Amino acid sequence: MANVTALPRNEDGIASVLGVLKQQFGERFQTGASVREQHGHTTTWLTNQSPDAVVFPKSQDDVAAIIKVCATHKVPVIPFGTGTSLEGHVNAPAGGISVDVSEMNAIVSVHSDDLSCVVQPGVTREQLNTYLRDKGLFFPIDPGANASLGGMASTNASGTNAVRYGTMKDNVLAVTAVMANGDVIRTAQRAKKSSAGYDLTRLMVGSEGTLGLITEITLKLQGIPEAISSARCVFPSVDAACQTVMQVIQYGIPVARIELLDAVQVRACNAYSKLDLPEQPLLLLEFHGSDASVLEQAEMFGAIAEEHGGAGYTSTTSTEERNKLWQARHDAYWATLQLRPGASGISTDVCVPISRLADCVNAARARLEEEKFLSPIVGHVGDGNFHCLLLIDEQNEDEMTRAAAFVSWLNELAISMDGTCTGEHGIGQGKMAYLSKELGQETVDMMVMIKRALDPDNIMNPGKIIAV
Repeated sequence: MANVTALPRNEDGIASVLGVLKQQFGERFQTGASVREQHGHTTTWLTNQSPDAVVFPKSQDDVAAIIKVCATHKVPVIPFGTGTSLEGHVNAPAGGISVDVSEMNAIVSVHSDDLSCVVQPGVTREQLNTYLRDKGLFFPIDPGANASLGGMASTNASGTNAVRYGTMKDNVLAVTAVMANGDVIRTAQRAKKSSAGYDLTRLMVGSEGTLGLITEITLKLQGIPEAISSARCVFPSVDAACQTVMQVIQYGIPVARIELLDAVQVRACNAYSKLDLPEQPLLLLEFHGSDASVLEQAEMFGAIAEEHGGAGYTSTTSTEERNKLWQARHDAYWATLQLRPGASGISTDVCVPISRLADCVNAARARLEEEKFLSPIVGHVGDGNFHCLLLIDEQNEDEMTRAAAFVSWLNELAISMDGTCTGEHGIGQGKMAYLSKELGQETVDMMVMIKRALDPDNIMNPGKIIAV
């Protein structure tokens, strides 16, 4: 495990809050070691920092009551959705109360004519899309994991569909949140646009629970396309695949998904998902639209791919075949872990301008081979975002040291290319050191001022994004 910084604990305040919340919430207040550990980290290599208790609210009023008690005694509040974050977002470095919103999972309303809906934060993306299916609608943001929509908003998640539909910040119309003093705010109405005052919706989206705890989200929806076609194409090199992606985006072909899997990742997916894909760099694509437009998009992509040595281009409109292919992509993390049984996965992501994608991916692959790391490269390359998943023996100090050095090097490489140290994983604890390098200390100082203004006692998810 990678060490993380512990923050000073307010022992007296924590003791008082534990007593009050136990009385208020009864069996929905848990202090068992296994529950607390589960609500520290789950899928990250960062050291687990468990909260002192976990509370399961069922309503916004419950959340407000929890935060008001914690604010009175200056005790940390750590929001928890499904625990799929990767940068230590749910750790409790100063102890405190984990607020698990999984029981706040109501789909409040669907406004089909307006292509929008209102949901509580514990609703997962799969739950929402299952509910919407009979209405001919879907929510397009797909990070792979069946994450909660509150967590996705808090981290500004994106995923495989981002190249066409954008990220969470592009698809959240408004949020309702309980702030650090227990006040409830709503950031906007349901209108698709507004010029009314500061854009507090965008301030809350991506704030990782450091400013307030989201209790309701108004989302944009999309109509289920008339036709959907998935395709795959292999390439002689990662560089050829990246050059194809760059040209597809520059030509304005409206692909819905375009994913890169390098040869190592394809090998892992074949073994785990029982596929027989050629073990070469591979692009997976999906086209949305009318029957005619989907066919046209596929033909245009095929012509571009051929110019760069693409081969074995196949497409399908079969729902079963499409689901099988994309499920294999979503299972890439678990498939990779099987390549080195007993090893831990260190997942990191960066994002660069599309014109620098090939340079960045090639440099990353060369460095991985130089260090002799077993690590696939996979990514949402249509928007310049890719991931490395290093398989590491956490008991091997040398491997851990070199892995940390690789992650640092990759973050700085992306920043040097006018990119970002995180395209979608967020900052959390794991990437705090790179924020000032990316944005400048003056910008980080402004974030600190906002944090202090809205949360003067630093109780909302402390130790994440910025040091206060």
